[in-house]
Amino acid sequence: MRDPQALVSTEQLDAMRDDPRVRIFDCTTYFDPPPAGSDVPYIPVPGRQTFEEAHIPGAGFLDIQGEFSDQTTHLRFMMPDTAHLEAAFARHGIGDGTRVVLYSRGSMMWSTRFWWMLKSLGFDNAAVLDGGFDKWAAEGRVTESGPPRGYPPAVFTAQPRPGYFVDRDTVLSRLNTAGTVIVNALGPAYHEGIQPTRYGRPGRIPGSVNVPATTLVEANSSFTSAEDAAAKFASAAVSKDLDVICYCGGAISATIDLFMLYQLGYDNLSLYDGSMGEWARDPALPIETD
Repeated sequence: MRDPQALVSTEQLDAMRDDPRVRIFDCTTYFDPPPAGSDVPYIPVPGRQTFEEAHIPGAGFLDIQGEFSDQTTHLRFMMPDTAHLEAAFARHGIGDGTRVVLYSRGSMMWSTRFWWMLKSLGFDNAAVLDGGFDKWAAEGRVTESGPPRGYPPAVFTAQPRPGYFVDRDTVLSRLNTAGTVIVNALGPAYHEGIQPTRYGRPGRIPGSVNVPATTLVEANSSFTSAEDAAAKFASAAVSKDLDVICYCGGAISATIDLFMLYQLGYDNLSLYDGSMGEWARDPALPIETD
C-alpha cells in the first residue's frame, strides 16, 4: 500500500486507543426518506443515537451534514469554505501532533469521506478503521455508551491542495477528453440507468465507467485486497496515467474508490462534490443510459 498509516486494523486501534495523541471519531450518518412531495433525495440524520448506544471508548462524533457541510446550498454534503473547516476540526481536537482514526457503521464511506476532506486540507495524519464499527463489534471488542467525552480543542491550520474537489463545470469540460477517466461508484443498475434513482434523471455522466464502491469492500466490511481492487479498476480502463474524477450520488461512497485508488498509487484524483445529486437534476447537463 502507498500509505500503510492511512488504514488501521481493529487490532492496531485497540493497541493505540489510550495514546493521548490519538483522536477517534464515529462519522456515521443515516438516510431517512424525504417528506412526500419534497424534491430532496433524502434527509441525512447524524448517527448520534447509535453512537450513544455503543461506540469505541473515548471516541468523538463528527456530524458531516450538520457541522462539516456548506449550509448555503440545497445540495447535501458539499464542502464548506476552508476557514469553516479549520474551526470545526479544531473544536474537535484535530490539529498538529494528533493522530486521527475515523470509523463509521454500515459502510466505511463516511469515514473515507472525512479522510478525503482532511487530505484535501493538507492533513496527512488521518486513517480509516478497516471494517469500521461493524468489524470492531463483531470481534467482541470493548465499547462504551453515552455522549462523547470530547477532546481538548486544537489548532488546525489548513494547507489546501487544489484539485481534490471539482465542480460541475470542470466535469463538463472533461467529458470524453483524452487523459481523463470519470468513474461512477454507484451500482451497475444505476450506472446503466435501468433502475429509478432518488437523484433525478436515471443514468450516468456521459462516458463514465463503473467501479461500484460496494465491490471494493468484503462481506465483513473490510476493504478488499489491493490486488483485487487493482484488477477491478484495470478492467474499467482506469490507469495511473489518467486524471481520475470519481462521483456517486452525494459524493460519499465515491470516496471509497478514491481511498483505494490513492492506496494503489494513483496521483491525479478528484471528487465531483455535487455528483448525481446535482448532475441528474439539471436538464442542461447531458446524461447517458444503456
